[in-house]
Parts: sequence; structure tokens; C-alpha cells
Amino acid sequence: MPNPVLHVGFLRSSTIFLLASSALLLAAGSFEDEGVSRPSQTTVTSGSSAGSKSDSKSGSKSGSKPGMTMPAPSASEPVDFPGLHNLVAFHEGFVSGSMPEGTEGLDSLVQLGFKTVISVDGAIPDVEGARARGLRYVHLPIGYDGFDDVRKAELVRAVRDLPKPIYIHCHHGKHRSAGAAGTIGVSLGWMSNAAAAERMKVSQTAESYKGLWACTAKAAPMMAAAIDAARADFPEITKPDSMVAAMVVIDEAFDRLKLVEKNGWKVPADHPDLAPTADAGKLADLLRLLIDDPFLAKLDDAGKSEFNVLLVDGAAKASTLEEAMVRLKIGASASKLTDEEKALLKSAMAAVGANCKACHVKYRD
Repeated sequence: MPNPVLHVGFLRSSTIFLLASSALLLAAGSFEDEGVSRPSQTTVTSGSSAGSKSDSKSGSKSGSKPGMTMPAPSASEPVDFPGLHNLVAFHEGFVSGSMPEGTEGLDSLVQLGFKTVISVDGAIPDVEGARARGLRYVHLPIGYDGFDDVRKAELVRAVRDLPKPIYIHCHHGKHRSAGAAGTIGVSLGWMSNAAAAERMKVSQTAESYKGLWACTAKAAPMMAAAIDAARADFPEITKPDSMVAAMVVIDEAFDRLKLVEKNGWKVPADHPDLAPTADAGKLADLLRLLIDDPFLAKLDDAGKSEFNVLLVDGAAKASTLEEAMVRLKIGASASKLTDEEKALLKSAMAAVGANCKACHVKYRD
């Protein structure tokens, strides 16, 4: 027969425990109701970085899978995900960012819920990898010095007509994709010019790229008929006409850089239209693009390998020059450079020139 004293004691202890638990729960609810925020939590999926944070202030769901939150248009800072960097939303379901890094980047796009990817970078996108994951890729490259009305209309139509959410990217996700996104947003009536410029600032678009800022500043809402007149085939890959044509553009850009270097890294008064930082970016972009050029098929295995090494090295050196020019605001600021800064630019410029010369001696001269 059970001991009645022990039985009563057990019931009394259980009752006290339940009452205490209820009190704690009520206190927690009251704590939250009074507007006191709790520490934010970082949700990270397998393989993601600690920088991939998500909360109500930085993102919205928009079809994204658990653990991956689509950036919100109100977010004040860029966010990163595995294989994706510098993501900034310009409108609900319309995000600018970096080129997807391999399968990791493409997988992140899928997990975030994107349906269409638009590249404004010169490099050939991984169309097959995207297609295997159900992503539609569109390749409409633009320059660091901006883009014309024809390209603008093509981009606007692509964003208006293709499945959303849409991810638009360049190489770093800071300059060309942000400039294009701002212009598209204004053209579709989604935002004002000032609001677009603010989103470009969040993307960290450099002041040196005056052409990109100008495209957004002069953009205006487009009539439906004007958008409908743009091409609707939305190419997956866009290439320059030939290796020769690309090399001509590279040589011209390098010649313009030499003019600025000769003038103490300031835009010459007799060439006020020069955009040196944009030209450095153009060099890097074209050299990356040529890595997949059909010209390489004409070379033997040793020649292909050597030419590829020169292109990769040249793109890296041009990117180093571009980054230095962005940091020192070449072409955007009248501030005087220190001797150390001039030496840095001279060294970076010389490295690009040496790469060009090595390539010319072997494959052109």
C-alpha cells in the first residue's frame, strides 16, 4: 500500500514546480511585450559563414529556405552568404551582389530562392551550373564607365519580364551591378534617383566610377512601349566580336591610363573625359573574359597553358591597380598624393605594363 504522506508530498512538489514554470513563462512574455529586445541570433546553414546573419531588420523571406534570409531593401549594410558577397537589395526580390563563387555560390542563390541571375560582368557565366539548379542566367555586360540607352532598356526589360526574385551581379558586387540596379529601379518606377543613389552607397560603389553614378542620376521611369521595344531574347552568353577587337580595347584603355600617370595621376585638363579607374577595371574585366576565348583552341597544350597564365596574371595585376585607384580616389578627388601613394600606383602600373609586354612579345609582336 502506497505511503499517503509520500504521495501528498510528491503532489505538492509537482504543483510548486508547475506554478514556478508558469511564472517564468509569463515573465518572459511580459519582458518581450514591453519592447525589450532579446539578443539577436545568427542562423547559419551548413557551410555558411558567421557573416550570414538574418533578422527582421536585415532581410525578408521571399521564398528563401530556412537559415537563408533574402536581404531587405531597408537593410543598411551589405550581407554575405557562402560563395556570395556584398548583397544589397534595391527592391523586394531584386538584389545586387558579387559573382557567384563556384557551386557554393550557385547553391546559395538557390537556397535564397532566386529564380533569375543577370550578369553585367564581362566574364562568361557558369550557365550550365545554373541551369542544372533551375536558375535562368542572362548575360548583359556593361562597362565601368556606364552604359548606353540600348543596354539600359535590355536590362530593364529583363528585370521586368523574367521570373523573380532576381539576382544581378558584376565581379565584386560593388560597382557595375549596383549602378545597373539603381538605374533599373528608377526606370521601373520602383524608387527615386536619390533612393537609388543611397542603395549604391550601401553597395560601396566608388566615387571614381562617375559614369555609373551618372546613369542612375539621369534615369527616369520608362514607358511600357519603350521597354517593349528592347530585345527579349535575353542571351545567356555575350562575347566580344574577337580576340583582336578585345586587345584593341585593352591597348586603348592602357594608353589612356598612361596619360593620367604622366600627369601625376590626375585627369589631364585637355582630356577631361578620361575615367582612369574605369579603364583599370575594364582591363581586368577583358582579361578575365579572354581566358575562355576560342583563340586558345588554335594553340598547342603548352601554348594554351602559357597564354592562360598570362591572362590570369594580367587580370590580377589590373585588379590590383584598380583597387589602388579606387582607394586613392584617382579621377574623383583633387587631393594631393603622397610620395608613397605615387610609388604604389607606379609599381602597380608597371606590373600591368610588364604583363602586356610579355604577352605581346610571345603572341602579337
